[in-house]
Amino acid sequence: MARIDLTVRGAGIFGLSIAWEAQRRGARVRVVDPGGPGAGASGGVLGALAPHVPENWNPKKAFQLESLLAADPFWRGVEAVSGLPSGYGRLGRLQPLADAEAVALARSRAVSAAELWRGVAVWEVVEETGGAWAPASASGFLIRDTLSARLHPRKGCESLATALRMTGAEIVAEAEDAGPVVWATGADGLRGLSAALARPVGVGVKGQAALLHFEASDQPQIFADGLHIVPHGDGTVAVGSTTERDYDDPRATDGALEALIERATDVLPVLHGARVVARWAGERPRAASRAPMLGGWPGRAGHFIANGGFKIGFGMAPGVASVMADLVLEGRDRIPEGFRVEDCL
Repeated sequence: MARIDLTVRGAGIFGLSIAWEAQRRGARVRVVDPGGPGAGASGGVLGALAPHVPENWNPKKAFQLESLLAADPFWRGVEAVSGLPSGYGRLGRLQPLADAEAVALARSRAVSAAELWRGVAVWEVVEETGGAWAPASASGFLIRDTLSARLHPRKGCESLATALRMTGAEIVAEAEDAGPVVWATGADGLRGLSAALARPVGVGVKGQAALLHFEASDQPQIFADGLHIVPHGDGTVAVGSTTERDYDDPRATDGALEALIERATDVLPVLHGARVVARWAGERPRAASRAPMLGGWPGRAGHFIANGGFKIGFGMAPGVASVMADLVLEGRDRIPEGFRVEDCL
């Protein structure tokens, strides 16, 4: 058996992406997950890769921008090896504006975006057109940005896992650790880490989402009334998600999801009558800092943590993979302020 240079525990989006970047740099990688690729929160259906608002700039927002810009070459590289689609597409996003105050704020953010996004993407206020694929806007105006992208989570994980296997990585249900170990184990990992450190470093938050049969593959995603509506390239549209702190079964769908589907058809009436082809519920990991938690495991040499990708994990994955590979393989620490493990302690 070939020597293993790195063990990654967890085959969600962070674990698979870190493994891919490490393998791309020449490391021999083993990914360990009893459930297999995408078995946890990363096996959902939504896939909204959306930026923070372009104001009050900080290292977190700058890191997210670079990661969103890196997404296209990252996923094209994965697809070229795997031969499987990830569902990635940068088609932008529309958001309705409620009133004149919201319009004025959005226009000020457009000025900020022109500087902070360095001309690589646009945030602008546009007039409502009344088209079928656009939310109604009380003000008559919408935000349109060209940085937001989509990805099909399940297809993305499948494409990554296939690319890893085709380039020699092992993906197994269980194995002993070999080499440095990256723990990318989601909500269960946050609970385990909290117990090990005797302090809360993060929690699981339940989310529910649905997949509708509706062809809108060339349309932008929509964010309205706190709801994401994301058209995928396979003739489906994802809607989600709930944010639930109290729950008995993280994988059970219920009336909260049915209410969410009804809200989606209110926001976008063209979806009325669309058949629900999948319902999903899962537990997403949210670190105490509300940002991804990256770095060395305190007091445990050779062990590293990559967790807490709550809501933004897929958008952050290319950047997380790069800085974690730097740290684990080269000892080079480029983790941005606010993302460090100690920020959760």
